[in-house]
Amino acid sequence: MARNQTKYSYIADEVRKRVKEHMYPLDRPIPDEMTLSEEFGCSRMTMKKALEVLVLEGLLYRKRGHGTFIIKSALDADELQIHNQEVNGFTKLLKGQKVETKVIHFEVVFPDEVVAERLNIEKEAPVYDILRVRGIDAEPYVLEHTFMPVNVIPGITKQVLEGSIYTYIEEELNQKIASSYKQIRADKPDELDEQYLNCKKNEPVMEVEQTVYLNNGVAFEYSRSRHRYDKFVFTTVNIAKR
Repeated sequence: MARNQTKYSYIADEVRKRVKEHMYPLDRPIPDEMTLSEEFGCSRMTMKKALEVLVLEGLLYRKRGHGTFIIKSALDADELQIHNQEVNGFTKLLKGQKVETKVIHFEVVFPDEVVAERLNIEKEAPVYDILRVRGIDAEPYVLEHTFMPVNVIPGITKQVLEGSIYTYIEEELNQKIASSYKQIRADKPDELDEQYLNCKKNEPVMEVEQTVYLNNGVAFEYSRSRHRYDKFVFTTVNIAKR
């Protein structure tokens, strides 16, 4: 279990991995909460919370009186699944796969009006200006343009950027990432999309504009990520409360 990771989050990761590796049959319920809590050495409440994470992701569903089942369609998609309730970086979304990162641009600048407003900082406060392309097996998935306040996230280097910034924040800076505000829109590709995402002029891209916050309420990231249309799915799960 990673440092700063909660028990239920660790269990959710393990069950998610098992589901995606087809360790549980699709035509029968997965092991019940009591069986799983004994296996993982945790309380039933912790196990219930871990499974609830996967229900909210749209990977599992509960059938009253019958158990918890895998949603088959969630395993069919080849695209990157981004869920409306997730606050994850690209590396966590593709856990188990080797993410390749190319740093295109990295410098410290003063923010413009939009960046300063989104991060709730003064225009005199320096920020990292980062442009990276992320992908797998030499196949580009997303072009990320990110701004972070230097005083909130100190010590970022090119080496950090070639890995996972979120892992650095959580494991090296001992900060907890808590929430995000996202806007998602379709757009036409620009020159950078064509160059780094291998987009054709008539292929759309999906842009995710987001501000991300630490658990103390401080905004630490404002970014605009450009996703290839064939590598990106935004999933929302609505559960009726009875």
